[in-house]
Amino acid sequence: MGAKTLTCLTCAQLNRVPEEKLGSGPKCGSCGAALMPGQPVDVDPATLQKAVQNDDVLLVADFWAPWCGPCRMMAPEYAKAAKALAGKARLVKLDTQAHPSTGARYRIRGIPALVAFERGKEKKRQAGAMRAGQIAAWLRG
Repeated sequence: MGAKTLTCLTCAQLNRVPEEKLGSGPKCGSCGAALMPGQPVDVDPATLQKAVQNDDVLLVADFWAPWCGPCRMMAPEYAKAAKALAGKARLVKLDTQAHPSTGARYRIRGIPALVAFERGKEKKRQAGAMRAGQIAAWLRG
């Protein structure tokens, strides 16, 4: 089994993690933060871009805004999906109100919008609120 590259979602340092250790709580070598957290992590545009470009593990970004009702309704479901996918995918959130240019950069036309990235490329996207089971099924499908 090979090692996977993961960007720390807290300090943005690159880490190499043996594939068999992904499900056993690997931590960042620099800051000690969890590299495979079982909950969504709020990220800034620079950290998202670095993770998209470098990570070898499925990365799912939720583009949302605090004023968006469906976004707020989906937040607990997204958190449940993150727990269900722990060790297999990392789920992050990016506030498009705080970072408006990022929504344009990723061609986000409506929120909430989920975009799945794998090895530097967009794999799939889905607009609209979903339940945890739908999110997990969408990622597996």
